Amino acid sequence: MYAVIATGGKQYRVEQGGVLRIEKLEAEPGATVEFDQVLLVADGDKITVGKPLLKGSKVSATVESHGKGD
Repeated sequence: MYAVIATGGKQYRVEQGGVLRIEKLEAEPGATVEFDQVLLVADGDKITVGKPLLKGSKVSATVESHGKGD
């Protein structure tokens, strides 16, 4: 199962247990963040696409750390 979310002007494919790098997320390490701009959810052969968003859908994540790019 995976989902496509939108945050910070970009789209990301996310999966349960995956690690994602997002720019400028205002949350402390250890905090839970919810993303409510879900564009698509795929579960095996069943794919649900929003127009443009899936109403009532959200993805939760835990902030592991902050870092800086090169």
